[in-house]
Amino acid sequence: MAAEPIKVVVNGALGKMGREVVSAVCNEEGLQLVGVVELKATQKQLQLLDASVSVPFSSSLEEIIGKCRPDVIIDFTIAAAAVSASHSAIRHGVNLVIGTTGLNAVELLEIDRLAREKGVGVIVAANFALGAVMMMHLAKIAARHFDCAEIIEQHHEKKADTPSGTSLTTARLMLEARNKPFKQPPKPESGESRGKDVEGVSIHSVRLPGILARQEVILGAAGQTLSIKHDTVSRECYMPGVMLAAKEVIRHRGLIRGLDNLLGL
Repeated sequence: MAAEPIKVVVNGALGKMGREVVSAVCNEEGLQLVGVVELKATQKQLQLLDASVSVPFSSSLEEIIGKCRPDVIIDFTIAAAAVSASHSAIRHGVNLVIGTTGLNAVELLEIDRLAREKGVGVIVAANFALGAVMMMHLAKIAARHFDCAEIIEQHHEKKADTPSGTSLTTARLMLEARNKPFKQPPKPESGESRGKDVEGVSIHSVRLPGILARQEVILGAAGQTLSIKHDTVSRECYMPGVMLAAKEVIRHRGLIRGLDNLLGL
């Protein structure tokens, strides 16, 4: 007998990432889209791909949770909305996958505490692209053997947060692997910053039209450099990771940070 599909609600369904997630859930075996949420919703139903099927649509996540009884909520909104959504989801015993960046350490600790109390799972990832996850993993390995490193992250001009969540997560993972700060070159005489300093790692941010997402980690030592780079050319690259998280989150309790923990890296 086939297992019941995992019932999914998408929060932020009409954003660029939200639309991709809605499409991916509709086409993913084992998942069933049962409702969608968007702050600017003006109708009660949202028609899906073939226009013959629709799901409940609302600006209120609480309303959709009560009406649709989802197993998992996938959130691609903004940080403040994601924190509010996480509290609502956990309060109702619903598992949560958060792709929104910008949540701080205090907010994540509170989400973890609440999730453990209610016995639900939450997965938060700075990047769901499998190639980006591998980039971060390789940078973490290399960080043990190089004393100097910088990160250049490039995104489209409408990306709200700077530096990106991926670059900050990369720097954090590299520092954890070293267990000490990187060496940083002398600051310019003017005292001006060369980028956001994260314990010796300078992160340089580029925001331009024509770019979706790119990141390069450059590590240096005497007589050599090592570059680890990932390019995103389409948002569909995130969907396998999001779908994996939606299926795996129901098996866990508390907060999991990063897709690498689901991939055994």
